[in-house]
Amino acid sequence: MRLFCVLMMLTIPLGGNRQPAVVEMPLLELHGVDVSHYQKAIDWEHVLDQQDLHFAFVKATEGSNFTDTLFCHNWAELHRLGIRRGAYHFFRAYGCGEDQARHFLQTVEIKPGDMAPVLDIEVTDGMPPEIMLEEARIWLQRVEQHLKIKPIIYTNQHFYEKYLAGRFDNYPLWVARYSDERPDLNNGRAWDFWQYSNKGCVHGISKMVDLNIFAGTPAMLDRLCWYPEIVISRAEVAP
Repeated sequence: MRLFCVLMMLTIPLGGNRQPAVVEMPLLELHGVDVSHYQKAIDWEHVLDQQDLHFAFVKATEGSNFTDTLFCHNWAELHRLGIRRGAYHFFRAYGCGEDQARHFLQTVEIKPGDMAPVLDIEVTDGMPPEIMLEEARIWLQRVEQHLKIKPIIYTNQHFYEKYLAGRFDNYPLWVARYSDERPDLNNGRAWDFWQYSNKGCVHGISKMVDLNIFAGTPAMLDRLCWYPEIVISRAEVAP
């Protein structure tokens, strides 16, 4: 795990001519992968033995009726080994957002501590942008209404700036930019995850794999995870 330090200037109001104190504040980078059937069968135990892995996203569904053939295996193995996991849906712009949301929710069993669902939106499928955006909005709303958590939006930097900038700004953002330089979105929007390579080599995964960074601490990542609402009965609060 790589550790970076951020120097922060803190003014201490104790009077006199004291200079601002310089305090080193550690900022963790959590590293993860995202996979689909393209990576073939993965030996997750070997992956975990050979390198630090803080989270993994797996493809669950696409469109209104496709389910990734290795989703169930990957999803179960990540849970068994205690690796923070998230499921993503590849959005087809020609499809109905309602049907695609239903397909995802019927396929994925999310358990406490799993990361919020991801909407992977990166192609227009030849559809007018306004139709694509409306159906994507329906998917996001339906999934949020069902799980009571805001889904994460995944896209690449070019697609974001052409179609998504200024829209869905209250949803967590995961941006693909294959570069040594971090995404710097034109509108100044902050991102939560950065997919910095699609050619990663990871022990236990036979094919090249996408590599990702979450720029934060485990506690910060936990805030992007799903936990069921706590329902308190009247009897529990009665005097």
